[in-house]
Amino acid sequence: MKNIIIYENFSLYIEQEDSEIPWLKIFTKEPYKELGDVPHGLRQKLWETYDIIEYEMKHYYHPDKINMASFANYLPRVHIHVMARFKSDSYFPEPMWGTKQRDANLTLPSQDEFHKRVFNALTQRFQ
Repeated sequence: MKNIIIYENFSLYIEQEDSEIPWLKIFTKEPYKELGDVPHGLRQKLWETYDIIEYEMKHYYHPDKINMASFANYLPRVHIHVMARFKSDSYFPEPMWGTKQRDANLTLPSQDEFHKRVFNALTQRFQ
């Protein structure tokens, strides 16, 4: 499965990471290198977008934890990872880039429905 863009507007887009867990990445369209380089208004929009995604993840998937990351070492541009974590996922409590702890077999609700919820919430907020 390839990464899919589930939302896009003039300043940012959201991409689904191919993973066993619900995992979205928020990108600015302009390739800012550091968060501090992002203009204040767009930075505020990034955090509002993060808040909406976190809310939808928590209420749709009921994870044990939400992880957020922004390393940008391999892809040196601002982007934020938002991941729903479960104690039974393959890596928990390690990060998804860490050492695999077990073979997981998660049974999660429809990813398509989750994407629709995120799309609708963001469209409503930023229209």
